Amino acid sequence: MENFSLILAIVVVTALAFDFTNGFHDTANAMATTISTGALKPKVAVAMSAVLNLVGAFLSVEVANTISKGLVDETGIRPEVIFAALVGAILWNLLTWLVGLPSSSSHALMGGLIGATIASAGVGAVHGDALVTKVLIPAIAAPLVAGIAALLGTRLTYTLGKKADGKAAAKGYRTGQIASAGLVSLAHGTNDAQKTMGIITLALVAGGVVAPDSDPPMWVILSAGLAIALGTYLGGWRIIRTMGKGLTDLQPQQGFAAQTSAATVILASSHLGFSLSTTHSVSGSVMGAGLGRKGGVVRWSTATRMFVAWGLTLPAAALVGALAEYVTGFGTWGTAVVAVFLVASSGAIWKISRREVIDHTNVNETDEAPGVVTTAIAAVTPPPAGTPAEDLSATIPAPSSSEPASSQATV
Repeated sequence: MENFSLILAIVVVTALAFDFTNGFHDTANAMATTISTGALKPKVAVAMSAVLNLVGAFLSVEVANTISKGLVDETGIRPEVIFAALVGAILWNLLTWLVGLPSSSSHALMGGLIGATIASAGVGAVHGDALVTKVLIPAIAAPLVAGIAALLGTRLTYTLGKKADGKAAAKGYRTGQIASAGLVSLAHGTNDAQKTMGIITLALVAGGVVAPDSDPPMWVILSAGLAIALGTYLGGWRIIRTMGKGLTDLQPQQGFAAQTSAATVILASSHLGFSLSTTHSVSGSVMGAGLGRKGGVVRWSTATRMFVAWGLTLPAAALVGALAEYVTGFGTWGTAVVAVFLVASSGAIWKISRREVIDHTNVNETDEAPGVVTTAIAAVTPPPAGTPAEDLSATIPAPSSSEPASSQATV
């Protein structure tokens, strides 16, 4: 540890700060549908997710190796480059959290790393084949695969449950939803915590602390797991609201199908070493489950804003990472300027968020109003067999009094 310099310590701390934001930014991936359907109380859900995130961090290092060994040329990377990459990723996470958009923390991290690396060592230092095969293709395929699986799974659950007692079936599906949500939390720890492990390991290689091609040390695995678990426990309530209520209205059957589909896709990708976005997978499965129920709808206005954020994540984080790397190139004072900017910007975003507090007490409230077409379809479509009476009210959405229904183009 004699080579553990001050800049390297700053990088490690900043990486764990990113991991913390990743935790509360992506809590919605595991628990939004479970909370929105009432299967678990909000605080219980995030506590359960935090524990399983920590456990999942110890299950594999394949994704960590993709980040530390596969994406960029580690021999030409300085610790300052990684610090600049983390600045871009953290700021994008905080901005999208502020507006309640479920964007990809993974792509924010990789965008920041790519931008900072190009600014430091040129385009040739980025491994384009790894970027395409292990990042970009999974980014497109994951929501499609998870969405189709959730749509088919939702239809299958309603078909199989036609003759089942409504209340008993709903209770069974809520239990299944809790189990599948736990699986998503485990998968999230397995996939997302590893990205921070990978970035810290890359910094350690750049600083000469560990040899090139090394796996993450145990202290890196433990600290990354604890950081993401703590962030998860605090709950990213703004994004939980969007994912659970803003995209569609889910019944327990749909929640179970969505969570199971997403968990399967995430765990499979982790095993293969793909740096998959859990946000893309879960969002796709939620929309697929929304379309899988008769009368179910997707609020396309919210989905469109989410898609735009997805498209901007890599380039926006890359731009901030490149600019931060340019400033750190001026030496110690440049690095200090970037650090002060990061802290000041993070504090400003948090202060703005206090103007409208969203927490576990109001996470299931939403001002989203259904469109005219959505309301008409839901009103004339008979509910699926086996739907409990207490759940029928969710099939016909009531327009919000605060906005005209015509302003929401949901279909």
